[in-house]
Amino acid sequence: MDCRVCVAGGDLWVKLSGIGGMGQMGGFSHESEHDLALMVSDFLENGSGGAESRCSSDSDSGVSDLAHLADKILFYKNPVSQYESDLLSVVHSLTLSMNEKALNVNKSGPCNASCFRFALVKLLRLSGYDAAVCTTRWQGAGKVPGGDYEYIDVVNYTSGSSERLIVDIDFRSHFEIARAVESYDRILDSLPVIYVGSLSRLKQFLQIMVEAGKSSLKLNSMPLPPWRSLAYLQAKWQSPCQRMVHHPEEQQQQLMLSHKQCMGHLKRLQSVLQSEIEMDRFLRPMTGDNIRKIKTERRRHLRCRNEREKFWI
Repeated sequence: MDCRVCVAGGDLWVKLSGIGGMGQMGGFSHESEHDLALMVSDFLENGSGGAESRCSSDSDSGVSDLAHLADKILFYKNPVSQYESDLLSVVHSLTLSMNEKALNVNKSGPCNASCFRFALVKLLRLSGYDAAVCTTRWQGAGKVPGGDYEYIDVVNYTSGSSERLIVDIDFRSHFEIARAVESYDRILDSLPVIYVGSLSRLKQFLQIMVEAGKSSLKLNSMPLPPWRSLAYLQAKWQSPCQRMVHHPEEQQQQLMLSHKQCMGHLKRLQSVLQSEIEMDRFLRPMTGDNIRKIKTERRRHLRCRNEREKFWI
């Protein structure tokens, strides 16, 4: 399936790639193609607001609206606990060390990046984390249609209680919008490439990005599409989910497949992630604590690499 929807005289363009429900062009998002196509069609027919006057630069009021949102992103970006910080470092190390061999799974049919998620879950579990792939599905309600999504979660057990952390491998792609102004693009680039953290902190990001999206689109006289609404975004991670450690088809198929398109997405993710890490280190003041953190990250990276090599053998 390769569905393109264009607005004459405008730039609203949506492409649903044919990779098993990936609703984001060039990303890892796992969404229902059929429901997303219906959303796009209904949006264009019943309120796309095909504005005649559009601009690509920020107005003074738009800049001020988006500027305070950028500060909020920086505030919520840092992990709130040592456990989150450690898990983030491990996820980064494992992601950067992933190669095509790790993505080979006993699976037929479309890939939709499940091979990457399950490979990452295996490596996380080898590192001692209670990780699983979560699949959510929700029914449509009002203007929010039904859909499905897939991400990773990690459960942390401490002092007789448990905390569930979300790991989303292509976080930024959920907030890409048409004809974004420069200020919005800067906010988008400041988001973590891979989100690792609690559901409550994730909700803060969603609220900020929906508000930023509305401001950016308003500057171009465009309404917010339903697939960028807060209710639809929240449904992806808040809906009831099914946790799986092993892929349901992994033991049924005998043919080992190399998913080239999925590998292409992984390479792009690794490139953007590496750039984010280098930029964070460049902006981070070199205090004694930060030097110790860098040394700890290096030791953790070495340990993750050893676990990875065991997994590939």
